[in-house]
Amino acid sequence: MSHTSDEIASQPECWERAVSEAPRHAKALPAPGERVAVIGCGTSLFMAQAYARLREGIGHGITDAYPASEARLLRPYDRILALTRSGTTTEIVSALEEAAEPARITTVTAVADSPATAKADEVICLDYADERSVVQTRFPTTELLLLRAHLGLPTDDALADVATALASPLPDELTGAEQITFLGADWSVGVAHEAALKVREAAAHWTESYSAMEYRHGPIAVARAGRAVWSLTPVADSLADRVGATGAYLRQGVLDPLAELVLAQRLAVRLAENAGRNPDRPEHLTRSVILGSQD
Repeated sequence: MSHTSDEIASQPECWERAVSEAPRHAKALPAPGERVAVIGCGTSLFMAQAYARLREGIGHGITDAYPASEARLLRPYDRILALTRSGTTTEIVSALEEAAEPARITTVTAVADSPATAKADEVICLDYADERSVVQTRFPTTELLLLRAHLGLPTDDALADVATALASPLPDELTGAEQITFLGADWSVGVAHEAALKVREAAAHWTESYSAMEYRHGPIAVARAGRAVWSLTPVADSLADRVGATGAYLRQGVLDPLAELVLAQRLAVRLAENAGRNPDRPEHLTRSVILGSQD
């Protein structure tokens, strides 16, 4: 068993704790009506995108999600929410250094003492969800479920579905697929991007990710027999028919999108092991991207 597999399996406990502790983090997280910028890199960016869609979708206010390297934090935000497992990522720290006052900064992290927490007015430390693996699994899902709970959105389905995601067999059509495209809709587009990233990171497998409505605008061209399309939410019958006509395998999500992501995490580990790769330490990847003066 890899550390990654152990961390994937521990998500039910992490999620339960995040939901139970959400009320005590309320003052550190954006209040309704605040204008908010959420920044992250890689996995954290995709969680930022999902949260931004959720927050705006329930009418809590403007919520912009940025890659930290492209953040426009001189705009008049009330709060900046920085998502960073390690708290050491160069782009995150640089963005916070350039943020305009009087925006308050909240850093959500797994490490309480870090450069990103030093720049924050409030810190939410999810150290119980930290990981030994380079590849993130339980930290981002726990983080996003905490943010969903803070928004007052239901979490019961996610908490129930994660057990199913951990116990369900992985279809042969996915474990044997030459290529996998992940699809999402609304807030689950960010989750689809993360699912594709997990499989690329751990297994160096060819994956892509799109909004389901954008998929027909070109990307469907790669679909064919021996490849797969995995939508984290049900798709329109017309799109299902189009995918079917290509010969590709189509999985339509039946679980909460975060639980579907857990299933994709398990697939990432399986594909990595099948390829003889170490899912804990993929080649060319590090726990945190720390740039030098020449980068």
